[in-house]
Amino acid sequence: MRRFVFFIAFTFLSISLFSQEYLAAARKDKEWGYVFMDGSWAVNPQFEHIQDFSEGLAAIKKNGEWGFIDKTGQFVINPQFEAVLDFKEGVAAVRKAKEWGFVDKTGKWVINPQFQDAHSFEDGLCSVKSGGEWGFINKEGKYVINPQFADVDSFKEDLAAVKKDKLWGYIDTKGTWVIQPQFEKVTSFDDGVAIVRKQGEWGVIGNKGQFLVNPQFDNMLGYSDGLAAVKKGKEWGFIDAKGNYIINPQFDDVRAFSNGLAAIRKGKEWGFVDKKGSFAVNPQFTDVMDFTGKLAAAKKEKEWGYIDNKGTWVINPQYEKVDNFDHGMARVKKTGQWGWIDPSGKYLINPQFANAFSFVKVGK
Repeated sequence: MRRFVFFIAFTFLSISLFSQEYLAAARKDKEWGYVFMDGSWAVNPQFEHIQDFSEGLAAIKKNGEWGFIDKTGQFVINPQFEAVLDFKEGVAAVRKAKEWGFVDKTGKWVINPQFQDAHSFEDGLCSVKSGGEWGFINKEGKYVINPQFADVDSFKEDLAAVKKDKLWGYIDTKGTWVIQPQFEKVTSFDDGVAIVRKQGEWGVIGNKGQFLVNPQFDNMLGYSDGLAAVKKGKEWGFIDAKGNYIINPQFDDVRAFSNGLAAIRKGKEWGFVDKKGSFAVNPQFTDVMDFTGKLAAAKKEKEWGYIDNKGTWVINPQYEKVDNFDHGMARVKKTGQWGWIDPSGKYLINPQFANAFSFVKVGK
């Protein structure tokens, strides 16, 4: 009996500790705070606006200025900035007197404000704007790649998409052109491929710039589950890595594959197809979201609920707005207030917040 009581106590303690690792931003009336997974306040509502926790700190706005708090709500960096980005790789981009610089987690300047704009650090490099052009700096604030680009994206797989003279190409971490600027639009590399548009048509390139799928599509989404959605004329289909149609163009709108199913629209109604193009769920919904786990949000007329992968209602439509399930709970809006439900539709946190974000791990 004592062992059983100990087990129950340990289980509840584990759940409690787990729930305190995650916080969600929530607004009560006009002020924002953070709640635990049981709906109790971790940080009482008191801020004009807030962002999710990142690396243990959260950006908050108080009296028109931004600062950072820890998970207890204590100020680690007092409000003093015009704008901020989340902490990443130990530093955060912040704007003071119209210029961007970077601070550490004590609020000390590690790179003094001097830039027109800035993004967050990725793998030790950060894109910044100076003199109307973008370049890249290191953690010491020194230019690794001098400002010279009209626009840039972050480095992914050791390549960054950059725009020069109205066209996009890709550079390496030394600023050397790996793929010359020639594209009208691009995406970052993912698993060795990038989606690009040339002369009005979309195709796929490898990391040397070679075309893996020649430009031929009017629109295109990135690869997911080995397939990419492509639009030819007015209809969407799906191709494989070689550009072969796996599912011929026939849909009015599509989303990328997720958990083996893709949301598609025929006429005004949404359903889901499998990777062979067969209907797993016939078109019948006003709108849908992707499957996360075994459930997908679906909208019937004006209300949202959740279906399984056969299209059967698991949670009947009743909500004004919803979000995907994450950590076994989903954010839903009912009668103008947000709360959270479990996969059976039971309320874990009753609707009571004017607005709310999803739960995120606080981190360190």
